[in-house]
Amino acid sequence: MSSLPQILLDPARRPAVVDTLVGVVNAEVASKSGLGGRVIRTGYGAVTKLADGFVAKAVNRLLPGFADALDPFWQERAGRSFADVLVARQDEAAEALIAVTDAQVAGTSNGVVKKVYGTLRGRARENVVAALPRVGAAIESHAG
Repeated sequence: MSSLPQILLDPARRPAVVDTLVGVVNAEVASKSGLGGRVIRTGYGAVTKLADGFVAKAVNRLLPGFADALDPFWQERAGRSFADVLVARQDEAAEALIAVTDAQVAGTSNGVVKKVYGTLRGRARENVVAALPRVGAAIESHAG
């Protein structure tokens, strides 16, 4: 069985994977409601105004780390959907993805990104867990 990094980082496939994952991010942001949702949408709006294509560039930068972090979950599918595996192990999957993002943000010199991420970090686990079904389905759509 191929590893998730081999599949998702294949140069022929990577641009479509990034586009799909940007769609996941957009859908997740749009689905948030209430005061917390407003904070997320405001923060997201701030980072998207930094530069055209900022979210796609960020997803592209994070993709290798995400693929590595999610590969153990991918390998244990055994006939189940990837979304089901991620949901069944949501705590570990969320923490694996958050660790990648934390490391990326810690290494950036972009003050706006650090500030926005710092504002949203407290609810990161909750938001990532909520996104796992979409993330799993999106990855499986490319990695089959």
